[in-house]
Amino acid sequence: MTPLIRQNITAILILFSVSVTQASERIKTPLKPMGAKLESIDIVDFFKKEKTQIGKDSAEGRKLFFSIIPVVGYSMQSGLTGAIITNTSFYTDASKSRFSNLLINGYYSEFHQYWFTANNNLFFEKYKLHLIGDMRYYKFPTQTFGLGTNSTLSDALKIDYSYLRISQIITRSLLPNFFIGIGYNLDYHWNIHSDSIQGKALTDLTKFQKTNRSNSTGISINVIYDSRKNPENPAAGSYGNLQFRPNMSLLGSDTNWQSLLVDLRHFIPFPASSRNVLAIWNYYNFTLGGTAPYLDTPSIGWDAFSNTGRGYVPGRYTGKNLMYFESEYRFAISRNGLLGGVVFGNMQNIYQRWSDKHALIPGGGIGIRLKMNKYSNTNLGIDYGFGVGGSHGLFFNLGEVF
Repeated sequence: MTPLIRQNITAILILFSVSVTQASERIKTPLKPMGAKLESIDIVDFFKKEKTQIGKDSAEGRKLFFSIIPVVGYSMQSGLTGAIITNTSFYTDASKSRFSNLLINGYYSEFHQYWFTANNNLFFEKYKLHLIGDMRYYKFPTQTFGLGTNSTLSDALKIDYSYLRISQIITRSLLPNFFIGIGYNLDYHWNIHSDSIQGKALTDLTKFQKTNRSNSTGISINVIYDSRKNPENPAAGSYGNLQFRPNMSLLGSDTNWQSLLVDLRHFIPFPASSRNVLAIWNYYNFTLGGTAPYLDTPSIGWDAFSNTGRGYVPGRYTGKNLMYFESEYRFAISRNGLLGGVVFGNMQNIYQRWSDKHALIPGGGIGIRLKMNKYSNTNLGIDYGFGVGGSHGLFFNLGEVF
């Protein structure tokens, strides 16, 4: 999910949904809901009026689960927007104990704005090799509000640029669920243009963005712990990612600067006998040394899956250091698993210097979940989020937010 489609969406029309399974070897242990055996259906079953019992379904003989959703949305900044959102979950080992995922999405707006994203989370060699990727291309005008937390919505400055991100990280398992490895990371912006309206946002932009392009390139060191069985919709388990990224002029980076990313997630069945889940997320992005280009400075809504800061326009808060916390309670509404709900709350802090006053910025909201594929447990999420200063909007994902 890109941050751009999430900007104050006021209407979403789901045109249709297709869930496809490709036949291969039989699943020895089909995906089951937690707790007592319940009838489980997804959107395809609903329209076919086929309600089948998990563990007795004809799809037991398949291992590739594919969902595609064309959607139409509207936002004040992109106008009428069409999108194709796809999610593919599959097994890469005969034991079928952990899903791999591939997300490929494309968007186009009535203002001739377009952007494409591809995220991969793949396991190989009996889950000993882990490949994580985040690739994006954008051509999309957006807004920036300057650095720090003391800006208002009226401080918005229009900015336009093209953007290419390439990030591929390969890790090797040293212990069960524990991986370590290296990655290549590129963030390249060009054709950067902004309004010339004087104000805080323009001052901050011109201070850290001297030309109409920027390049941050580095080789990262990554340490990952992942005990989730299904990263797309974890029912239990934990995830941790520690990434140190030195951007080096030797590799083409405009300047030498370093960042530290810490991503921690924990999932607790609650109550233990139910399918309900309490999900907890801590996300930190620190600039350790040097000066990052303005558009590479940590910002709400610009994490790998563009999901931080529900309740705010992506880019609403930007600064040298970002600290973020979110908790979400996911619960079943229908006994057949087709419909669920969430309530969530988040807290973020953006600051330039460690000595700065750490103002906390809250957000929160509610949402519904519609089961798109019961075998990969993939949901369509539609959330209404709100924040301070009148910030609010609708947000959607194919898959859980974290």
